[in-house]
Amino acid sequence: MSAVRAGQVSPEAAAELPGLRLFFLDAIELDRAPDARAPRELRARLAALADRFRGARAITLREEPVTGAYRRFYRQVGIDPDREPTPMERAARSRIMRGGFPSQGLLADALLAALVDTSVPVWAADAERLWGELRVAADGGRLTVADARGAVAPLFGDVGAEHAVVGATRRVVLFSLLVPGVPDVYASEALEGCAASLLNAPRR
Repeated sequence: MSAVRAGQVSPEAAAELPGLRLFFLDAIELDRAPDARAPRELRARLAALADRFRGARAITLREEPVTGAYRRFYRQVGIDPDREPTPMERAARSRIMRGGFPSQGLLADALLAALVDTSVPVWAADAERLWGELRVAADGGRLTVADARGAVAPLFGDVGAEHAVVGATRRVVLFSLLVPGVPDVYASEALEGCAASLLNAPRR
């Protein structure tokens, strides 16, 4: 597995949002389709992680250090976290509504397990559709995760269709955004944990 690397943050982004950091892993080769059925071990891990979320924790989640840091950052960039929950809070709400974390396929399960385990969000892009290394850039007055050609995803938003992982994707780039107050090691744990889930998937 390749080492976690820090992506560049443009001077404009760094000046506007000091402490924002981007981390990524070089392309990971998948043994099977990203939407294939997740292996038993990963599904069992999701079930175990779901047990962490009872009603009481969902209510107090915003007070936890990492989730609290993302909530503060959301407000700093003009996002109301009560209207647009942070990734961790969104996962917790889904767990309460569904009574667990139903498997959604290999990549989706790996991303979710990494998030729930660390409270740090991880995204995936199709490596074949990227040009150069990922970075945080200012694009027309808004901050984005970008490659050499332009925007890949809005800050904390879904990867755009041009770079999204599809059923035929076999190489993915994982990336994460850290906000002030969250140590760098959290990105390493989230990215490496997600990669391990993907690479440990059994071959066809």
